[in-house]
Amino acid sequence: MYLPVLLMGLLAGGTYWLVRSTPIFGAAAATKAAQHQPDNFMRNFSVKTFDVQGQLKSEVRGTEARHYPDTDTVEIDKVIIRSFDLEGHLTTSTARTALSNGDGSEVTLMGDAKVLRAATVSATGKEQPAMTFAGEYLHVFVNTEQVRSNQPVVLTRGRDQFTADNMDYDNRERVIQLDGRVKGILFPAPKP
Repeated sequence: MYLPVLLMGLLAGGTYWLVRSTPIFGAAAATKAAQHQPDNFMRNFSVKTFDVQGQLKSEVRGTEARHYPDTDTVEIDKVIIRSFDLEGHLTTSTARTALSNGDGSEVTLMGDAKVLRAATVSATGKEQPAMTFAGEYLHVFVNTEQVRSNQPVVLTRGRDQFTADNMDYDNRERVIQLDGRVKGILFPAPKP
């Protein structure tokens, strides 16, 4: 009379043991937390890109670069970035460390960060002096030609110099917004 109950209990216990000891495939492996470890690196490198006419569009150099697959970011030590706009004007960015998103459209420069736009001549023939942004943190938006910082910056344009607690610069619109404690030193234009 107790034999069916005993067999049912034995069968339930065996099933429980089987479920506990069977390895889990698929879902459990997918839920494993991604590690923030580099999957690729380069040392003492230079990467150049060219436009369809074969003209140099940009060059990125550094002592070491690491790609992190979990965030799809690239971290570069002692970075130098040279880029040319559509008119061929050179902009050079440097920093102790740079962090770029996967497609390179955003670059965060950290530690002795500088962005230098070389002196140019406008379409009307007017000379545009060199302009430099310097600080410990600069966020560069490559596609929209913008530079932002929520930390103190120094802006130098020719001989003129400005300091501010934070900044937002749009190169296409030629507009800069300086916020916080803003100080400026302006020199008169040289006489012809």
